Amino acid sequence: MNAMLFLRVSIIILFVVAAVHAAYAQSLPLYQPSRHEVLNAYKTATRLDSLARNAILKGNVKAHWEPGNKGFWYRNLLAGSSREFWYVEARTGTKTKLTDTTKLVPTKDNGIISGRIKSRWERQRPSDSLSPDKQWIASIRAGNVFLRSAQGVEAVKCTMNGDTTNPYGHIQWSPDSKHLVVFHIFPVAEKPVYYVLSSVDTSSRGILKSHEYAQPGDPFTGYEMFTINVADKKLVKVETEIYNFLGYPWIRWRTNDNNFFTFEKADRGHQRFRIIEVNANTGSARNLIDQQTNTFIYESRIFSWYTAASNEIIWSSEKDGYNHLYLVDAVKGGVKNAITGGNWVVRKVDSIDETKREIWFQASGMNAGEDPYNIHYYRIGFDGKHLVSLTPDNASHFCTFSPDRKYFIDNYSRPDLPAVTELRRTSDGKLISVLERADISAYLQLGISMPEVFVAKGRDGVTDIWGVVCRPPNFDSTKQYPVIENIYAGPQDAFVPKRFMNYGEMQSMAALGFIVVQCDGMGTANRSKAFHDICWKNLADAGLPDRILWIKALAKKYPYIDTARVGLYGTSAGGQNAAGALLFHPEFYKAAVASCGCHDNRIDKQWWNEQWMGYPVGPHYGEQSNITNAAKLKGALMLMVGEADTNVPPESTLRFASALIKAGKVFDLLVIPGMGHSDGGPYGRLKKRDFFVKHLLGVEPPDRNKEPM
Repeated sequence: MNAMLFLRVSIIILFVVAAVHAAYAQSLPLYQPSRHEVLNAYKTATRLDSLARNAILKGNVKAHWEPGNKGFWYRNLLAGSSREFWYVEARTGTKTKLTDTTKLVPTKDNGIISGRIKSRWERQRPSDSLSPDKQWIASIRAGNVFLRSAQGVEAVKCTMNGDTTNPYGHIQWSPDSKHLVVFHIFPVAEKPVYYVLSSVDTSSRGILKSHEYAQPGDPFTGYEMFTINVADKKLVKVETEIYNFLGYPWIRWRTNDNNFFTFEKADRGHQRFRIIEVNANTGSARNLIDQQTNTFIYESRIFSWYTAASNEIIWSSEKDGYNHLYLVDAVKGGVKNAITGGNWVVRKVDSIDETKREIWFQASGMNAGEDPYNIHYYRIGFDGKHLVSLTPDNASHFCTFSPDRKYFIDNYSRPDLPAVTELRRTSDGKLISVLERADISAYLQLGISMPEVFVAKGRDGVTDIWGVVCRPPNFDSTKQYPVIENIYAGPQDAFVPKRFMNYGEMQSMAALGFIVVQCDGMGTANRSKAFHDICWKNLADAGLPDRILWIKALAKKYPYIDTARVGLYGTSAGGQNAAGALLFHPEFYKAAVASCGCHDNRIDKQWWNEQWMGYPVGPHYGEQSNITNAAKLKGALMLMVGEADTNVPPESTLRFASALIKAGKVFDLLVIPGMGHSDGGPYGRLKKRDFFVKHLLGVEPPDRNKEPM
């Protein structure tokens, strides 16, 4: 058979297989349980909620290392709440069961090596205005800076134009005590938002509450930077624009030359990030790093580490398409070399050894053939050489280290792989022994279906979209089941579980007779910059085109997936996404439960929404608002909100409800007295289940006033 004929035959076979599959799917009867069967399903779900809670044993090891790090002990919780204790010799991994536990001493340090790395936004503010050499005292009086000798009483006024309305403040000394940095402050008070507590037992009236809450477009407090030379008390203006975004900067002085300092600046709009060096004597400034982008820079994910002796900066950036680490020359400026690189993502820096010039970090996507979100641990040199992989297994890992870093305990799992805990050697990652494998026998005896990891192509036909599938107990593959998607498309992270899924709401909801799924569409984090950029000024997208294709691909593989009965639920940004699915994709989604949604990004918090929707606030904010698009609603919608929500103002949901009413739409609204930012709590989750039973299964849920469950 020649190649052309073979190709034609292959295409014909594919068409025939697809046609047979489609015909088979159409021939399957719908899963449409009787009301009696649904009531029994509620009882099953309630029973599993209780029994599955502690059904997984030996899922983790918390090591208590002995002095000298020669070994450690740990405890296992067994069935019936009994316990067993083991001692492990670190060099060999030999385990000995302990019978006398009276001398075991718990340790506070669990060996996690992430504690000493702080966010670049965290600041260690000086406790007072005393100079490091304890010779000078700087103080603020009536809004101006005064400087005096610690042994004297007469103070010199260093600034002249400060007052109580626009004071100078935030004094920061150089380590050699020869300079200080101060800011002329132009305060902006955040406007309040309000809510009413309607059901307070001690009052017959509703109680009005308020709190400060900046929304997109609101102004920031401004900080104008100056230096003061202690020798001549001269005030020098730094040659940079006013610092009016994300508070005031913390200063880092150059090692061995305190005539220079650096600070980091993110411009409002999230499209420019700089590391700026300042000459403290002259006020002149230059950019050591100046990153600009057409979309957004995710500042809260930027990592920066200023070395103590070598005047270098370790800096993370997505400038090359993925989040990676770079070594920056803090004297000459610019990148000396890339430390990491490739089509994978540095997720977190755990620690830095400046003596050995090594970085310990977590990353995902480096291992071909596995879920690109799986966390793995690595070590690498400042020069980008000598990469050591510490966690080879195909899973997502969580590691803790011995106090001397010679050994580590690797706990790894996947949604479909129960946890395995191993003892490994840090120098090369070599396996010493398997400590435990999770015992899920009691879990499986409950009849709970194990979740499935499923992957399908996204909207571009190339990019893999990863998710999980939960099926009901007593699942019947000869019937078509409705689908419920658990959605949260907040761009700040990715949200599909990557470790073993202990029993939770998805499995519990599946027990009522649904296929419950979750996936991360484009526009979420932890993949490439291009994958993430889909969200830019485009939060209404929510990855929904990818999610729809993913569910359709699931149905193509499994005929028992009914794509004519698809619902979804979400909380907060997920509430916005769930309601938006019925507005923007009613051809696919038929029912949604939206809890405390940020239904209009102009109403929600400033820092989160401007990060993704940009600044200034333009027409695109309104164009993508659920409130603006309320008249497009098709399908069944339930809105839930707590009256005491301080995260997303309750009026976001109530304004959406108002717009729906004005548009003549029918929907359910549940306002829960006294509740804050929540998915509805136990009562809301109950109503959510009832809603999907009614609208996707077509069965009246229990009337708990007559037939309590």
